[in-house]
Amino acid sequence: MPCCQNCWACTVAEAYPWQDSLWQHMAGRAQHAHAYLLHGPAGIGKRALAERLMASLLCKQPVGLEACGACKSCSLLAAGSHPDNYILEPEEADKAIKVDQVRDLVSFVVQTAQLGGRKVVLVEPVESMNINAANALLKSLEEPSGNTILLLVSHQSSRLLPTIRSRCVQQACPLPSRELSLEWLAKALPDSSDAERVELLTLAAGSPLAAVKLQAQGVREQRAAVVDGVKKLLKRELSASQLAESWKAIPLLLLFDWFCDWSNLILRYQLTQDESGLGLEDMRKVLQYLAQKTPQDKVLSIQDWILAQRQKVLSKANLNRDLLIEALLVQWAGLPGQR
Repeated sequence: MPCCQNCWACTVAEAYPWQDSLWQHMAGRAQHAHAYLLHGPAGIGKRALAERLMASLLCKQPVGLEACGACKSCSLLAAGSHPDNYILEPEEADKAIKVDQVRDLVSFVVQTAQLGGRKVVLVEPVESMNINAANALLKSLEEPSGNTILLLVSHQSSRLLPTIRSRCVQQACPLPSRELSLEWLAKALPDSSDAERVELLTLAAGSPLAAVKLQAQGVREQRAAVVDGVKKLLKRELSASQLAESWKAIPLLLLFDWFCDWSNLILRYQLTQDESGLGLEDMRKVLQYLAQKTPQDKVLSIQDWILAQRQKVLSKANLNRDLLIEALLVQWAGLPGQR
């Protein structure tokens, strides 16, 4: 619920408790840089933080560090028709930001602010720009026209051109603590049990917003189907092709995230023999078995392969999904061997 009738941060860009000190640091600057790069894991509220800052920067009568929510600028922004605000994102989910989109942005940047104040641009996720689009953006980052501030949001800043990173004030947005995340999830997912929220947060790699998204897409059921399939694969009850066919509804990146995590846990156990480091309960016995039965160089080899394929998935490469999953499962089924 909004804390007040006009509070922009509450009604449009939610203020998350783990961002309090970060917000004070960014919004409380006496003088703002021409470009910020907000980077960190997905699912921690970087977009919301950027939108909150955008509103504050455009507001004509800010209340402290927050946008007032009542002035003409705030009203236009809330309606999505602010003439000095520009949001650049992929035209379709999980697609690239194209060079023509960036050229339109560059045309906006060189214009004079229509309301006589700042112009604010938000780009998210900035790593989705293809190489031509990224190069087209560089000029605006080097010499933004007038009083323009660019807010770039990145979930994987390592994929950005070094020239883009170097032209921004980089602001790391870290994961919230486990305790704070679980406290927030208890309010966001009141119908889930404590154990379910812990499992969701683990599957989301500690990102609370990602945990809520995973819950909405039925990740626990998807995980159970994958775990059951892997066990049947290792017992030779299902073939790799049969299993690949049955996983059509499961996101490809999610599958590669899990297999990447499992290969890491196998290696960790081989090095430490620490059973408590085998991850979630559903795969502990399987991973311990594979760690005991698989030569370490074989684990390293499949891990390298998984990481390479995962990068292709992240870069939106044109992949044959069924063949890729089948190749993964054939290698996984072949892990146990003479040590």
